[in-house]
Amino acid sequence: MARMHTSRRGSAGSDHPAADEPPEWSDVDADEIEARVVELAEQGHSASEIGLILRDEGVKGTPIPNVKLATGKKVSEILEENDADPELPDDLYNLLVRAVRLYEHVEENPQDHQNKRALQNTESKVRRLADYYRGDAIDEDFQYTYENAVELI
Repeated sequence: MARMHTSRRGSAGSDHPAADEPPEWSDVDADEIEARVVELAEQGHSASEIGLILRDEGVKGTPIPNVKLATGKKVSEILEENDADPELPDDLYNLLVRAVRLYEHVEENPQDHQNKRALQNTESKVRRLADYYRGDAIDEDFQYTYENAVELI
């Protein structure tokens, strides 16, 4: 599949190994995993960061290679059940952070035309994604502006 704002094609990503049950060496109880997920969310970590922390550190020293295999639920589902989900979806939040960073860079370096174009593309993605989430995950009257993005971040 081609990229959104160029005619180039993206490089293929890696696939998870095909598995339908957690490995034997990772025998942590599902309730302990869910408690750790909620604890990490309360510390301010996003769902993707929680997955990385569980992969690296695990629960009580035992790594969790795949939360869905171990618990039967995704990290985001666990967060929704425990009312610990973030106010913005992760993809929209990450795009807002990128847009704010690019905006500030372009303000300091007005002749950086390449990053002006990158800012336009990023803002376009933010607006498109906001239309997708409008009414469900974000307010119905949400409009992207630099000031709104700074407030949300």
